[in-house]
Amino acid sequence: MPLRRHPRQSRQLIAYVIAGGITAVAHYATLIGLVELAAVDPVPATLAGFVLGAVVSYSLNRWLTFEATRSHAQAGWRFALIAAGGFVLTGLLMHLFVARAGLPYLPMQVVTTGIVMVFSFLGHKFFSFADRAG
Repeated sequence: MPLRRHPRQSRQLIAYVIAGGITAVAHYATLIGLVELAAVDPVPATLAGFVLGAVVSYSLNRWLTFEATRSHAQAGWRFALIAAGGFVLTGLLMHLFVARAGLPYLPMQVVTTGIVMVFSFLGHKFFSFADRAG
């Protein structure tokens, strides 16, 4: 893989952005489809998109970004815990931005995605997919 010639931290960040882009497409397609085609409120629609994105994210980040050494049994529950935090953070932020403040859902989803992306990267790097000790 061409990323191998870069330092590990750079490879991880580049791979995380690629995996995040693919994850975001799944999330945003679900969000926009539910809001625009099915008239679902943006907050539950973004949470549905988050769940689909989490499935995509686990697969891509385990393989591409972090080259995980933990088994699925070990990494899976850790990933789920960080994803649950991201799910709650997404719901809370979108509720505050859209339901409370009345701001447009799509730009606020972009802001929310940026915040949750930082939280998730750090959680997955140091907890979900961290190398096993010893």
